[in-house]
Amino acid sequence: MKSLNFWFDPISPYAHLAFEHLPQALEGCSVVVDYKPVLFGALLKHHHHKGPAEIEPKRAWTFRQVSWQARQLNIRLDLPAQHPFNPLVLLRLLLAAAGPMGLPNRHQVEQVFRHVWQGGGDPLDPARLANLRAAMGLGPQAAEADDVKARLKALTDEALAKGLFGVPTFECEGRLFWGLDALPMLRAALQGDTWFDETWEDAARRLPGIERR
Repeated sequence: MKSLNFWFDPISPYAHLAFEHLPQALEGCSVVVDYKPVLFGALLKHHHHKGPAEIEPKRAWTFRQVSWQARQLNIRLDLPAQHPFNPLVLLRLLLAAAGPMGLPNRHQVEQVFRHVWQGGGDPLDPARLANLRAAMGLGPQAAEADDVKARLKALTDEALAKGLFGVPTFECEGRLFWGLDALPMLRAALQGDTWFDETWEDAARRLPGIERR
């Protein structure tokens, strides 16, 4: 059985679709999945890059594309009332629910993703957040605990050290697979496709012809 890290931030519709589709995409593969929350905004800041929802034409395209992809995958997707938003409280709730030094389980991750991407509400609405905390068995100050904040920072630092630049990212045997559309590639790697031994490293050795400053 192989180990897979699923790096995600609930702010990403692609991460939501990948999470929902993962059991079907990897059906028949022998894997155990660890769900690792990461602050997408910190990845963007580190790489000096704007998120897709911060570039207006790209934001419009993103929501059109994910709406189409959800339809194709038969996954419920209701666009939230506002986007982008600050996902910090949701990320911290996940770690608070996981307990000391733990990672959230699939059910807890599902609760948070569906809070954002089902119902079309404001993810940060106080009443909705209170309902989410109650459903997760958490108190009103759960997201403010110092150890929870420290664990989120540690996970984000770990992600940066591994070279993550976006979400969702799937990590398997030292390789990183970025995005919903990387799931077929990940499946091929799990099934032992020889391309990964023959071409994976060489394909990344292209030199840049120009650098934009």
